[in-house]
Amino acid sequence: MSGAIVKNDMKLMIVDDSNIIRGRIARVVETGKIPDVSVVGMARNGSEALRLCQERQPDLVTMDLTMPEMDGIVCTEGLVQIKPDVRILVVSALRDKATALEALQKGALGFVCKPFTDDQLAGALNELMERQT
Repeated sequence: MSGAIVKNDMKLMIVDDSNIIRGRIARVVETGKIPDVSVVGMARNGSEALRLCQERQPDLVTMDLTMPEMDGIVCTEGLVQIKPDVRILVVSALRDKATALEALQKGALGFVCKPFTDDQLAGALNELMERQT
C-alpha cells in the first residue's frame, strides 16, 4: 500500500493574450512552486475566460488587464458574478494605480506587475490561496 494522500488541488485558470505568459505561468505551477494547484484552463481574452469559468469552475485565476475582445476589468466582474468565491490575481504590465484599484474593486484580490519573477508569482498565488474568502 502506497499510503498516498489524495490532494484536493485548487484549480487555476490562466487568462492572458500572450501565449508566452500563459506558458510561463503554467510552468511555474508545474514545477511545484505552487503546491496543490493544477491548471484547468487557459484563455486568450475575457470572453474565452467567462466560457471556461462556467465549464471548469476554477478556484484561482491569473488575469491580464489589456486583452482583445474583453479586457480584464470587465472579465473580473463577470467571473465574480459566475463564481463569487473565485480568487483573482491580476498579472499585468499596467502600472497605473487607478486601473489596478478598479480591478480590486471589481473583485480581484491581488496584483503582480509584469515582468515578474517565478518567485514573485508563486508568492502571490500562495498568498491568495491562504486568504479567507
